[in-house]
Amino acid sequence: MIAWLKQLKISFGASFLWLICLIYFTQGFRSFVWNAVSYLLKDKLKLSPSASQFIVSIAFFPWSIKPLYGILSDCIPIKGRKRIPYLVIATVLSLVPWLILGLNASLMSSTWPLMIFLTAQNLGSAMADVVVDAMIAEAVRFERASFAGDLQSISWLAMAFGGICGNLLGGYALTHMQIDAIFLLFTVLPTIQLFSCCLVAENSVESKVLPEISNSSSIHMVNGSSHLDEDNVLAKKSGISTSRRKKGQKNSKKRLAVSSKSQVPVKTELLSVHWFHSIKAATYSLIRAFRQPIILRPMAWFFIAHVTVPNLSSVMFYYQTEYLNLDASFLGTARVVGWVGLMLGTFTYNRFLKTMKLRTILMWAHIGLSCLTFLDIVLVSRMNVAFGISDSTMVLCGSALIDAINQFKFMPFLILSGQLCPPGIEGTLFALFMSINNFGSTLGSFVGAGLASILNLSSGSFDNLLFGIAIQILCTFFPIAFLFLIPKDATGISA
Repeated sequence: MIAWLKQLKISFGASFLWLICLIYFTQGFRSFVWNAVSYLLKDKLKLSPSASQFIVSIAFFPWSIKPLYGILSDCIPIKGRKRIPYLVIATVLSLVPWLILGLNASLMSSTWPLMIFLTAQNLGSAMADVVVDAMIAEAVRFERASFAGDLQSISWLAMAFGGICGNLLGGYALTHMQIDAIFLLFTVLPTIQLFSCCLVAENSVESKVLPEISNSSSIHMVNGSSHLDEDNVLAKKSGISTSRRKKGQKNSKKRLAVSSKSQVPVKTELLSVHWFHSIKAATYSLIRAFRQPIILRPMAWFFIAHVTVPNLSSVMFYYQTEYLNLDASFLGTARVVGWVGLMLGTFTYNRFLKTMKLRTILMWAHIGLSCLTFLDIVLVSRMNVAFGISDSTMVLCGSALIDAINQFKFMPFLILSGQLCPPGIEGTLFALFMSINNFGSTLGSFVGAGLASILNLSSGSFDNLLFGIAIQILCTFFPIAFLFLIPKDATGISA
């Protein structure tokens, strides 16, 4: 392990590895502060489960437009840099909302300002996620390509460790600290991340762009110098005196100086045109690639799989905290168990299921999700009490197993995304795939919020929760009917 880390340090540099691990750790550790947001919406703002889920879904919308951040950072450098400036902007957006909310208690008590600040914070986190993925892709593009898997592994490990720490410490903090103090405490990580951005050097892209602009604008230089040469030739041919020739040369030099000064706005204008054409070309390439049936059909399935299954997580959170009286520390522990289940699901897939057809894996994953969702029916109907099974045991088992099964869905998504990306636009197209996945999850949350509102599920009123869970189970089978959209022979090894 130590030798592996030393090898990565030699290949990429300690500052680069530190920044990558810190960003991914922070992404996982966000559960520390978002657990507090859940209790803020429920206890302080007194929102219903549907209203709470609606606000969270809106706040997480920036994760659904990740390609936009990729195209901007790819095509519009800031002071000659494509990554670090955008990472600084993203970090500031991740830091400032928590700082403002932690210092201003009135903003935490107002729904709309709170939603705006939470959305801005997710905008920063999503942008940082895209930029750091691009930095990893660039770092392993050439002679260090053999380390691509190693960088991804250390990134996932950092995020998993952050998730475990965030949930454990988040549950403890909620029982011993005020929510505004939790927001302020979380700002430590983005602050460290902001200073860490200064430690990583990035090559300027002006050396590639400016020659093109110089060639385009060199006409002005040639014209300026040609006046000088032209004056000399004409003077010699016509026998003009030396003094008059010198005077003409002075006038030509003046024109040359004016021409040189005028190149600054010309280069700026040409640079703007270059950026515009770069964005246009990247967008067209993205659309052309995505319109291919081999790409469009699988992504449509994953989108359908999210949209057609209503997400009732906020309702279950209210039920667990208000009806079952489970405290924040225990729920944090349950989420840690979920992270362990996620890692076990990843290991199980890579060890035993890699050669299985993706259609088969996805079918059994949805069947497994429907069976595990039935555990919620057992919990809500109180059947577990009749069999002597505690509520905490049901929640722990359900959390771990559902996260493991969900990973069996997510791994095929990652595999197909990697296999379907054509060369040249891998990063942006993969960001688009992730955005589709995130947007589907967001819409699934909206569907769940709508279902909760129709069934009149609110704080202290869970009479129709069994019916809502039954609908959720039935909807889980719906995506199975569309599995023909997944390539028939695709496996975890080849598409």
